[in-house]
Amino acid sequence: MESQHKSPTKDWIMQLEDMVAAIEASGQYRILRRLNTDCSQLRPRDLFIEPGLIGTKLGGLLDCETTGTDPRTSEIIELAIVPFSYDGDGNILAIHQPYHRLREPSHPIPEAITQLTGIDDAMVAGQVIDLDELEAFIRPIELCTAHKASFDRKFAEGLSPAFASIAWACSVTQVPWREEGFESRALGYLSLKSGFYFDGHRATDDGVATVEILGRRLPRSGRTALSFLLEAAAQVTARVRAPNTPYERKDLLKARGYRWSDGSDGSPKAWWIDVPENRLNEELAFLKAEIYHRECNIPIRMITARDRFSVRAD
Repeated sequence: MESQHKSPTKDWIMQLEDMVAAIEASGQYRILRRLNTDCSQLRPRDLFIEPGLIGTKLGGLLDCETTGTDPRTSEIIELAIVPFSYDGDGNILAIHQPYHRLREPSHPIPEAITQLTGIDDAMVAGQVIDLDELEAFIRPIELCTAHKASFDRKFAEGLSPAFASIAWACSVTQVPWREEGFESRALGYLSLKSGFYFDGHRATDDGVATVEILGRRLPRSGRTALSFLLEAAAQVTARVRAPNTPYERKDLLKARGYRWSDGSDGSPKAWWIDVPENRLNEELAFLKAEIYHRECNIPIRMITARDRFSVRAD
């Protein structure tokens, strides 16, 4: 007996698109499309331009699911890297077949993590990540990106030291989402504002969705989000720490964008800020004049994309 469930025909899909266009043209509705995150089924789309003969580079969008938030005590249970080709202007040219592996941790997966990700102990039983295979996969990648790289990079480097030699970028902190009209940097929110939805909290799905967002042009600047990441990754920044500051001047530091580190993550106990290299002297002058009221030696660390978001930058 012939199955009653048939794949949608091209004509049927075109009719749906015509209906969607008519509904959206009314100005009363917005239609969300489901993003296909199965890279084996991806087809060419208008979003991605044809790759040129020169200037094409390989990036990787890394996402991992873990047993907790502290890389010193928690472990990776799922790792995905979605490779993509891009050019120097920040255009994403193609998405390639991702790397995806599960990993059994040394302790049972907490119930809260299973509820969030759908990954349980039975799924990861006996699963390991072959480090030789992983390191061969990431070797050609020139820029590794994560949606909150300060989280993912520390876990990735704890798994393999090969991640320490790659330049990294962060799609949360290095794209001016607020200036572009976005009220949140959460991946689910960014996808909805971009007109699509997907099955979240699995590493490959989150990775493909992030690449999709990075390749789109932002509403105010007209630039791709990836172009902002490339620009930020090329910058040298200075991490300025202000230890032993008078308590009554904490509001001045907060207003200027300083963050407080209590030392619990292994970093020095101090207020700190990252500033572009060309603003370093201005920042030191502010601290001496407004915070310490004297000449003093202020700890400084110069940071590039090779160290940024790593424990080495803390």
